Amino acid sequence: MKVIEIFRSLQGEGVLIGTPTVFIRLQGCNLHCEWCDTGYAREGGKEMSVEQIVHEVEGLKTQFVCLTGGEPLLQKDSIRLMNKLLEKLYHITLETNGSFSLEDVPCAENMLISMDIKCPSSGMEEKMLFENIELLSPADQLKFIVADEDDLKYAENIIKTYDVKSSIIFTPVGGMDLEPVADFVLGKKLNVRVLPQLHKLIWGDLKGV
Repeated sequence: MKVIEIFRSLQGEGVLIGTPTVFIRLQGCNLHCEWCDTGYAREGGKEMSVEQIVHEVEGLKTQFVCLTGGEPLLQKDSIRLMNKLLEKLYHITLETNGSFSLEDVPCAENMLISMDIKCPSSGMEEKMLFENIELLSPADQLKFIVADEDDLKYAENIIKTYDVKSSIIFTPVGGMDLEPVADFVLGKKLNVRVLPQLHKLIWGDLKGV
C-alpha cells in the first residue's frame, strides 16, 4: 500500500471529535475538490504492507484508528487492512469521499463509515454514489462540507430526499466559520449536527496533526 503518513492526534471531525486517534493517510484521490486541504496526499508516500501498517499502529497505543486520504478505497488492500485492524479489536473510522461503493466495507460493531456528500462548491457533486446513503447505519455519519448558502440548500435537499439513518454533520469549509451554518440549521429546523474541524482550531493548517 502507498502510505503518506501515520500519526497520533485528536479526531478533528464528526461524532468522535476530540478522541485520541491514530490516522493512516493513504495516497491518492480520484476527486479534485476546489477547497481540498490534503492535496499533498495525491502523490508520494512509501510502500508498506498491511502487516507493517498494523505493526506501526500497535506502537502508537491508541484504540481508535482512522483510515483517511486522499481516498482510502482507491487502494484495494484498504479492505484487508480494515479487517486486520478489526480482528485486533481496534475501533475503525473510514473517511471516504462518497464516490466509491461501500458494499465491501466491513460491517462490524467497531466500524464507523464517515462518508462525504460533495456540495456544489467542491465542483465534484456529480461524482457521488447516492445509493451509498442506504448502506449507512445509525453508527455511521454523513458529512457535508459547506461553503455558502447554495451548498446548505443542496445539503438540505439531499437529506430530505434520502432516508438517512446515520448521523448527519454540517461543517463549514475551513472548519471554523460556524455561525452561518448554525443559523441555517436552526432556521430550517434540520436534525443535523454543526461541528468545527477541531484540528484546525488547535493547529491551523499544520500537516500531520
